[in-house]
Amino acid sequence: MRVLKFGGTSLANPERFLQAAQLIEKAHLEEQAAGVLSAPAKITNHLVALSEKAALNQPTDTHFNEAIEIFYNIINGLHAENNKFDLAGTKALIDAEFAQIKGLLEEIRQAGKVEDKVKATIDCRGEKLSIAMMKAWFEARGYSVHIVDPVKQLLAQGGYLESSVDIDESTKRIDAKSIGKDKVVLMAGFTACNDKGELVLLGRNGSDYSAACLAACLDASVCEIWTDVDGVYTCDPRLVPDARLLPSLSYREAMELSYFGAKVIHPRTIGPLLPKQIPCVIKNTGNSSAPGSIIDGHVKSEGLQVKGITNLDNVAMFNVSGPGMQGMVGMAARVFSAMSKAGISVILITQSSSEYSISFCVPVKSADAAKAILEQEFAAELKAHDLEPIEVAKDLSIISVVGDGMKQAKGIAARFFSALAQANISLVAIAQGSSERSISAVVAQNKAIEAVKATHQALFNNKKVVDMFLVGVGGVGGELIEQIKHQKEYLAKKDIEIRVCALANSTKMLLDENGLNLDNWKADLENATQPSDFDVLLSFIKLHHVVNPVFVDCTTAESVAGLYARALKEGFHVVTPNKKANTRELAYYHELRRNAQASQHKFLYETNVGAGLPVIENLQNLLAAGDELEYFEGILSGSLSFIFGKLEEGLSLSEVTALAREKGFTEPDPRDDLSGQDVARKLLILAREAGLELELSDVEVEGVLPKGFSEGKSADEFMAMLPQLDAEFKARVEAEKAEGKVLRYVGQIKDGHCKVSIIAVDQNNPLYKVKDGENALAFYTRYYQPIPLLLRGYGAGNAVTAAGIFADILRTLHH
Repeated sequence: MRVLKFGGTSLANPERFLQAAQLIEKAHLEEQAAGVLSAPAKITNHLVALSEKAALNQPTDTHFNEAIEIFYNIINGLHAENNKFDLAGTKALIDAEFAQIKGLLEEIRQAGKVEDKVKATIDCRGEKLSIAMMKAWFEARGYSVHIVDPVKQLLAQGGYLESSVDIDESTKRIDAKSIGKDKVVLMAGFTACNDKGELVLLGRNGSDYSAACLAACLDASVCEIWTDVDGVYTCDPRLVPDARLLPSLSYREAMELSYFGAKVIHPRTIGPLLPKQIPCVIKNTGNSSAPGSIIDGHVKSEGLQVKGITNLDNVAMFNVSGPGMQGMVGMAARVFSAMSKAGISVILITQSSSEYSISFCVPVKSADAAKAILEQEFAAELKAHDLEPIEVAKDLSIISVVGDGMKQAKGIAARFFSALAQANISLVAIAQGSSERSISAVVAQNKAIEAVKATHQALFNNKKVVDMFLVGVGGVGGELIEQIKHQKEYLAKKDIEIRVCALANSTKMLLDENGLNLDNWKADLENATQPSDFDVLLSFIKLHHVVNPVFVDCTTAESVAGLYARALKEGFHVVTPNKKANTRELAYYHELRRNAQASQHKFLYETNVGAGLPVIENLQNLLAAGDELEYFEGILSGSLSFIFGKLEEGLSLSEVTALAREKGFTEPDPRDDLSGQDVARKLLILAREAGLELELSDVEVEGVLPKGFSEGKSADEFMAMLPQLDAEFKARVEAEKAEGKVLRYVGQIKDGHCKVSIIAVDQNNPLYKVKDGENALAFYTRYYQPIPLLLRGYGAGNAVTAAGIFADILRTLHH
């Protein structure tokens, strides 16, 4: 015989109810079937609300009427499908049951409270009526039906709301041999009886357990749990879209996964099946041809060391600690004996090796009762200060990694904890099962989904994902988007995906947790209605539990640079060509690095100096290897490199500045380049990297233009005035040329001092031939002298800068 259990969503409406009926009929024709049914979806919630609200003397009509309507809708649909279905008789039965409920609710209102015994009889009516409807359907189809009455034939022990079935006694009562082979067997889930013959419940969502108990009593060939997913996944597919379906699990793997929060199967389901080695199959009512997941005694790794990741929410953690615990025999026994007597389930235990403390977790609903019991048990020790006040932390979740293959595998714990660290998730406690089949970590509940996502990424997925949030979509930002689009296929071959989850300019913002479609991003941003707001971005990454967010700033705005410290603290990596953050006051400069270190996230700014040249990384590597910077000089501006190269070729200052502006080498107002401030910022960044504690005001700047030149004038007025300086510059260029030298705009670091100025260099200087927009940086160090380490290449242009930013974004994957 096959036992098939159908849950609430599988019975939610006439169509789903009929699907369940057809699957039972198909199984019956193949092998004889027993169907175990829950209440239709939403019914139990309505029934629970009825008794709770009646006890508070609150209105119950809405729940009452909506519950009846669900049943009426199903029976009307069944009758429409088959007019032999006993519509009148089934409706009369539904009305009679709800009339009884109405009477019980009135008694509850009078008493002002609901007894567990009464609550149990109300909460289970949905299952009872599911069976009545299914029986009427099969009789309309011409079948003979055998009803197993759990309130007479399933003996259970425990309270009215949560009991456990005695399989041996129940097997005798059900007496499988007495059931005719032609009969379709039906049993209501969720209910049983105690030794007084009273109705008891098997715990919320206990119909899976009911089905397993019936399968054990009937010695069934298989127990099938029909639900609304294709089987057991490596984790909840609603949280992680690329969760994998598991073809098979061992009994013990399934027990661990369900115990630690896997929703697809009730924690107690496996217990009755294990002694008789009855396989359990999880299948999808809406996709009945899918193979599902099989749970049995055969351990199959399928190449997976880990089978699943779960999160068990709504957990409270207790810490019992104090000097009086050290060497005191029986403390742990007293703690857990007290919990046991109070009927409080202990989910996880961890003890320090010093015996100074014991920590354990219980459901948060039991936290207040557990604290009161512990304070009563250890009243004397607390009063004598042998124990510290009992600590309780709420709003916690337990993240567990489960798999039979973990026993032989190495490094699972390391990868698990590394994944949590990289996702900026603090651990409250850790525990490993003695079987080595599971490792658990207690984390803040608001970080549970990130924890599952990050762990799944680390243990199951070779694909590395960057969720990018881009601010600034001008020349460089726009080019970066195009490069990301162009490289999508190349990166996919390397199992890397860059999802652009946000695009923002100074006024508007586009957001999509799954990654924006970039085909028409300019028009989409133009039509966006969401104003640019960093707080919205922060709320967004928390709401969607983004694991690896990268904040990319392609603006030159001081205001955006001022957000970096907060972004790093909140769990973003930060990548930027914007020099404003690294040249602000030293206090902010150090705060950025402290926040990056504390959150274990990266602050990357390779393009601050030299655009696409690997300047910062090479300097950092040299210093890390013990080298020291003794002297530096470099051409740090691509636009000034172009301008001074053309002066050497005979063009006037006004001509070459106009040309550079036209080609887009300078800012719209060329004075921003000619002032030397941009070079000063770059020089300060290098100086700070080398360990100099300098402010921007400490950098000596000699601009290309005389002080006060064109002050208060527009950019166009400035360009009109610029020819006034041509003769002076021409004479200066000619004079140096006569001595075999050329003019270059250079930043220098020497003896702890920074200076930006025009200098003349001869052909022995590495900067002599640098022009046409190239950058060149000469580092004279303890290791590199008298010939310096020279980095040279194009330092201007959107494509080069965007490529450098792109490389930094990819570096966030290796952290």
